[in-house]
Amino acid sequence: MTHPWFEGTATPRVLAHRGLVAPDDARVGVVENSFAAVAAAHSAGAPYVESDCHLTADGIVVLFHDDDLSRVTGDPRTVAGVTVLELERLMAERGGLITLAQALDAFPTMKFNLDVKAADAATAVGTTVAPYGDRVLVTSFSDARRREALAAAQTAARGVRPATSAGSSTIARVLAAVATRSDRLLARALTGIDALQVPERRGRVRIVTPRLIAAAHRHDVEVHVWTVNDPDDMRRLVRLGVDGIVTDRADIALGNLS
Repeated sequence: MTHPWFEGTATPRVLAHRGLVAPDDARVGVVENSFAAVAAAHSAGAPYVESDCHLTADGIVVLFHDDDLSRVTGDPRTVAGVTVLELERLMAERGGLITLAQALDAFPTMKFNLDVKAADAATAVGTTVAPYGDRVLVTSFSDARRREALAAAQTAARGVRPATSAGSSTIARVLAAVATRSDRLLARALTGIDALQVPERRGRVRIVTPRLIAAAHRHDVEVHVWTVNDPDDMRRLVRLGVDGIVTDRADIALGNLS
């Protein structure tokens, strides 16, 4: 059965990478993964926001990509080393902090693709999204972290389990199965997986190929490619058969892929 996260939205899916920060917004200090960036993606009509989850010192899940604050705020501390109130002050002139709970409540029609960045955030992410599982996809480079978040959501048992995309070790198994043309190994690797979210290439190695897309589709698994900002590349990948584009410029993608 198709998970509700995939229903009601046509492919190719446009996933707003860390929200949307257009050039004019960036010039006035708005940053990625801020409340303003998520609101801009929503206003542009993006049905999905791809974001990242960390845990503050006082146990609040926030949308933030890096382990530390230096690149985004100039503060050298880690996300785990500050309280949510401290982080709110740092983000006040950068588009505003947004917690995971706030994102789910403030944008009730939006679906979220959540990457669990920190090991200590996995359980908190799962319990936070449990009531909203129909519009959440959980992922992580770490399959263990991804599974921990899913288990926490299922333990809370307050709705539909979140959808999920494969972590790095599962993707490696999928690629090996595709290379050896083993549908048995492929089926085993894709058990419980709803999507493969991958870059088009890793160095000189091409990951997204017609064979991979066909193999995933045979098992009712979608292929989403990150992070694609050039309209020509977006259209080329869609022609190849990918189901979703993760992009910093959801506004451009929506205008070119609709």
